Formats: sequence, structure tokens, C-alpha cells
Amino acid sequence: MTSTLPSPGSLESLLDKEAKDLLTYKAKVSKDLLHLPGSDFVDRIWVNSDRNPQVLRGLQQLYSTGRLANTGYLSILPVDQGIEHSGSASFAPNPIYFDPENIIKLAIEGGCNAVATTLGVLGIVSRKYAHKIPFIVKINHNELLSVPNQFDQIMFADVEQAWNLGATAVGATIYFGSENSTRQIQEVSRAFKRAHELGMVTILWCYLRNNAFKQDKDYHLAADLTSQANHLGVTIEADIIKQKLPQNNNGYAAVAKAIGKSYGKTHDKVYSELTTDHPIDLTRYQVLNCYCGRAGLISSGGASGKNDFADAVRTAIINKRAGGTGLISGRKTFQRPFEEGVKLFHLIQDVYLSSEITIA
Repeated sequence: MTSTLPSPGSLESLLDKEAKDLLTYKAKVSKDLLHLPGSDFVDRIWVNSDRNPQVLRGLQQLYSTGRLANTGYLSILPVDQGIEHSGSASFAPNPIYFDPENIIKLAIEGGCNAVATTLGVLGIVSRKYAHKIPFIVKINHNELLSVPNQFDQIMFADVEQAWNLGATAVGATIYFGSENSTRQIQEVSRAFKRAHELGMVTILWCYLRNNAFKQDKDYHLAADLTSQANHLGVTIEADIIKQKLPQNNNGYAAVAKAIGKSYGKTHDKVYSELTTDHPIDLTRYQVLNCYCGRAGLISSGGASGKNDFADAVRTAIINKRAGGTGLISGRKTFQRPFEEGVKLFHLIQDVYLSSEITIA
């Protein structure tokens, strides 16, 4: 996919009418409750945890690589879409990425902290690149060739394979709310335990999947439900949480109304005192559920579209001002010419490098 690059000017010019609101908004919940990113993040947060010295070294490596090195922020290229969305849907727009080496080259040239992709992609180029950029092996996937498709993440790799190819971290997805979520939680918990024993960082894609979450709105993106997914993720010791940017709220009430009985547990203060309908407040609630930012929240960059540069800047600003740790952007970068993908990464990173874009 190609698009016109943004004209020279400030990041604010990409946001148009939203610029003033996003850049000056004062959050409902004070930033004083949060453990914010910074150059000392590993020393300040993780040295008092149960993570062993090898995991601490892995965390420091992630936070010390790329253009965002030593800022406490992360910019990651994820390319597991060849499984999740099929190789055709993912790479036909830009066929150079059928070759795994180009995925690694994009992450390096784009100034990323790390690259997250499949065992196969990393394994076939590991001896050339494992020492040049941190590898994150995604160990489970949703296989979509079976009929009918189902909401299930199954293990494609084990932790030892990731360790043997030189990975700094492992990543996994849990479809919270799906009929298979109990098994997925157990599998990923065991895998994360083993990863920590071997000295690798753990990153969890905390996604929701259930048709009951689709009502008058798509409550897969509700702040209250996604935040609980985050809270479950840090409970099984995910060091970093990946989550989609929230688009609405009150998911518990919507699901309860749809199914005709009570659903889950929440509290009125979530909606009256801890959140508003502003995207920064909704995202801050996600951060609160990552142990107040002790486990970093990285927001998903989302699908590629007509306004990728503006959308990426908007997401990065919301994540940063909410107290998040960075952006993990895939299709917006690799489904376009290589140089445009690099420029998009740099634009995202400029948000986190800017001293003028502050915590709300």
C-alpha cells in the first residue's frame, strides 16, 4: 500500500482539529499514581521484583536499543500477521516482506527497540541478526486456515527454541473471554515461567474475543474490559502488555444487558471518577491495570489505511500522555514502500522523543 507522505511541519499538523485537545488535556486520574517511563525504568521498577538477573539484562537490552534507547519507551515492529491474517493478506501489498530478512532490516533501519515475529522468521536469519537487534519470538498464533475459523491461540513454538536462537523475549496472545481462554491462560503462564527461568522477557498480547462483546458498539475495545485483560496479563507475570487503544467504555453493562443477566464485576467509580470518554483517560485506565505502569503498556498500531501517518501520531500521543510505554506498529509500516515504513517509525518515535509532548 502506498500513500502520500505528510508535508513538512509539526506533528500537530497531522492531528488537525484534535491537536489542541490531545496535547493539552488534563487527565482525570493524576499521573502521580503512575510509575512512568524513564531512563532508570529497569533499576527503579524491576530490580525489586522476582525477575532474575538475566531477565533484567534482557529488559535493559530492550530499553537500550534503537532511537528510543534509554528513554524508557519502546518502538517495536511486530510481524506475526503472516499467520494471524495469512501471508497473502499481509505481504501481497509489499511482496519484499515474504523474505524474512527484509522484516529484520526494516526494524533496524526504522530505529526499533526490537522485532517481534514468528519462530520461522527469526530462526532462518538468527545467526546474522540476533546480536544486532533484540528478537521477540511470538510462540502462539491463531491459525486461520481451518474451517470453520475459531478464536483460539495455539502453541507454534516452545520457549527453549526461542532461547536457542538468541531471543531476548517471548511474546504470546491470550484471547480473554473466548471459550478457549482458560487453556490459553494456563499454557502461557507455564511458558512465561519457563521464559523467566531462562532469562527472557515476557510480552503478552491481551486481546478480547467473544461475539458477546459485539453489541451496539464493539466492546472488544472497551476500556473496562480491555483493562481487566491487562490485569489478568500482569497476574501471570507479563513484563510488558500489548493492548489495543480503547474506543469506548461500559463493556460490562453492555454485555450484561445483551445476555440478560449479570456479567463480571466492576464498580461505579470506574465510570464516575477514574474515566471519562476522553481517549487519554480511557488509556490511562488501561495503564492503571498494568500495576500503575510497572508493567509497560504498549499500544497496537492497528491496520493500515488511508491516514496511517496521522493515525500513528494520534495513537502515540494518546499512549504517551496516558502514561504508556510505546507503540507496536506492524501493517502501517510493512504494507508500504520500505523507506515510507522507516519514516513512519521515525515519526512515531519523534512523539516519544519530544519534550513538548508531556504526561497528561
